[in-house]
Amino acid sequence: MSTFIDKAKIKVVSGAGGNGALAWRREKYVDKGGPFGGDGGKGGDVYFLATSNMSTLLDFTHKSVYKAQSGENGKSKNCHGKNGADLYIKMPVGVVVRDLKTNKLIADLDSEGKTVLVAKGGRGGRGNARFATAQKRAPQFCEPGEPSIERELELELKLLADVGLIGLPNAGKSSLISVISAAKPKIADYPFTTLIPNLGVVKKPQGDGFVVADIPGLIEGASKGLGLGHEFLRHVQRCKLLLHIVDISIPNSIENYKKINIELEKFDSELSKRKQIIVLNKADIVDNEQIEAVKKEFLDHNKELFIISTVTHKGIKELLDRIYIALDEIEDIEIKLDIVDEDLDSYNNDDSNYEITKLNKNTYNITGGKLKRLASVTDIKNTSQMKRFTNILDAMGVYENLRAQGVQNNDTIIVAGIELAYNDDYY
Repeated sequence: MSTFIDKAKIKVVSGAGGNGALAWRREKYVDKGGPFGGDGGKGGDVYFLATSNMSTLLDFTHKSVYKAQSGENGKSKNCHGKNGADLYIKMPVGVVVRDLKTNKLIADLDSEGKTVLVAKGGRGGRGNARFATAQKRAPQFCEPGEPSIERELELELKLLADVGLIGLPNAGKSSLISVISAAKPKIADYPFTTLIPNLGVVKKPQGDGFVVADIPGLIEGASKGLGLGHEFLRHVQRCKLLLHIVDISIPNSIENYKKINIELEKFDSELSKRKQIIVLNKADIVDNEQIEAVKKEFLDHNKELFIISTVTHKGIKELLDRIYIALDEIEDIEIKLDIVDEDLDSYNNDDSNYEITKLNKNTYNITGGKLKRLASVTDIKNTSQMKRFTNILDAMGVYENLRAQGVQNNDTIIVAGIELAYNDDYY
């Protein structure tokens, strides 16, 4: 039996942008050839691609770091560097992706072929040919490429099944899935025989089918981590219809039914509103009088009720007929998870807004999307680049706002990690 892994943590790294080139045109008979450095190539993006050919996250326990290709550096003769290749990482359908730094859900791979950008590649730096103007014919600088983006991500697989089988251990869930589908789960007479969710496909008379999931047995306290239920309750969230399998051969079957519903409510209040059909199993080993007594107790809960035996197949056809109809009735209901944060460009945002924070009496910190990019492509050892950097800050109104906040000469200003000493005479 293959190992079922439904949680994993990985790191993705986009490609860095290639550096721009600092080069000059030097050819015979070409006087004052001028700047001739090309741009660096863009770094590769990282995408997640949902595929039904994978069923667990096992692959991500063997490899935890995924890197896209970086862009090539620019070259002389105004030749641009080659862009880095994008990286597509295949994921099982049903995976949700959470950013560990922000704890936000950033992707829900809920359909075959769905593709989501999770880390954007760095832009390539511009070569010195791009900075030539009528006034500045020989720019002595180029831009470094934008750095790569690193993200620590948590992957969580929530099975995409139409019907979920829930109930206490040994209620007969595995037996039912083996009867109605081609799945062959392990079945035995001891608790927690099912250690992983089992999936089966049930064919409809019309030719299509639906997916049914046998969720490992829940017990009282499952929502708090007791038993196996805590690990697999998340898979119930995806199911459109729940079949609550109850063993009527044991005492207090109604109390066991109530306990499972309490655990569902504690784990996710939306689950208590999900369409649920009660299935009383093991009718082959109890007499009719006991069946009627149990049936009367359950009918008081205003739920649909079916009495079956997975051994003799009693009631199986009637149950399947009702499932077909129920799935058609709730086909358009949207199964909602957490709100998905789709603002994936926040890691390398090019917004021109910025914020000034006074850290102490003599230090100001300035942050903003565009400033972060500007700082990342500025070589602080290059005088020409630093002059350009400060000129852009002045054009953005940064120094004017600093003066309004009372900045004094020789105060320290930190712009996206670059430290400068403020001088009023210069600015």
